[in-house]
Amino acid sequence: MKLEFGTVKGFQDILPPESLKRAKVREIIEKWFRIYGFVPWETPVVEYDELMRPDTLPSEGADEAVSDRFRLQDRGGRNLGLRYEFTFQLSRIIRENPNMKLPVRRYQIGEVFRDEPISARRFRQLTQCDVDIIGDATINADAEVLACFADILRELKIDFDIVVNNRKLLEGIIASVEIQNARGVMRELDKIDKLGLDEVKVNLKRYAETTQIVTLLKLLEKGIDFFKENGFDGVEELLELLEVGKAYGLKLNFNPNLIRGFGYYTGNIFEIRVKGSKDSIAGGGRYDKSVGKYLGRAIPAVGVSFGLERVTEFANVKLEGFPKVLILSIEQDLAAIRLASKLRKEGISCSIDFRKVMKGMDYANAMKIPYVVFLGESEVGSKKYKLKNMETGKEELLTEGSLIKRLAK
Repeated sequence: MKLEFGTVKGFQDILPPESLKRAKVREIIEKWFRIYGFVPWETPVVEYDELMRPDTLPSEGADEAVSDRFRLQDRGGRNLGLRYEFTFQLSRIIRENPNMKLPVRRYQIGEVFRDEPISARRFRQLTQCDVDIIGDATINADAEVLACFADILRELKIDFDIVVNNRKLLEGIIASVEIQNARGVMRELDKIDKLGLDEVKVNLKRYAETTQIVTLLKLLEKGIDFFKENGFDGVEELLELLEVGKAYGLKLNFNPNLIRGFGYYTGNIFEIRVKGSKDSIAGGGRYDKSVGKYLGRAIPAVGVSFGLERVTEFANVKLEGFPKVLILSIEQDLAAIRLASKLRKEGISCSIDFRKVMKGMDYANAMKIPYVVFLGESEVGSKKYKLKNMETGKEELLTEGSLIKRLAK
């Protein structure tokens, strides 16, 4: 049998330096999740397929990812599937832990899988990052998850815009022109960026008369004050979010055309875009009818979700050489091991090369390791170590204590 080499279509290997950049970005993301008081959750990659069917999902099955899920069977013939997101798992967990103390502030970072068409920027395995507040109905929770993600983007030096809307307001706008199929209309409006307004107008004729379409599109050009003056539902929630957002230093941009999650969101919705473009890097909103569905009651919930790959693509982070130092043993292997142990106890990443010096130097250059320590008989005897800065070429003799201080900076 001929072996088939290469990664499976839609999957990828992630190697240095990209793997180092991803690790740094993930470290920053998780740091801010914890700073904001969110605690980590972990859930299985595999779930019962029945839990992911459109007719059982809390989101009422209106998510394309549902049909794109990977399905499999175990040895017992049970129908299983790979998770394609985390939120439906929240509903299961809340059902199994009905006495869980609320509110819950949780985050999760992990792999999700979607058997969907691929492109240069779309894969079938991705690392999803979610942050959610469950059990808090206040708009403060909406602003909190947005503020957390904004701080992440600031540290990653990504310029961004936060666009907000409200599902109740959007449904009210559609109902005001007496169009019955709100979800069908929203599905078409969501394609404006992809298909263009003219084609969307044609598609809208499935659900409305020409005069209704014209009126609807004119309403979707109005500012938030218009909807406030005319008493549209959901506008007060938006206004409160804008006000609370100011306290967090957030600039939120109202856009009545923002759709997101057709059968999922119940209140404020948001999308975070790269500044000056239509590139979306995160989205979220309030989904008060999903988490408690299996308990037969509404449980307020709000969150933001984003892909690690997407954020990493736009991130501007400084990558330090890794490991930080390479110890070149010049026939002093045991001393090199003892020195490496001391450096590692101080939190300094290092490795040892027991080969000839030139091979070690070539390796350090190829791996972009910032420092090299030469450890020969004279260094061991004098207890002074020759440290070379691989970028500047500068060499200096340092005591063990001075070496540790220099590398710990």
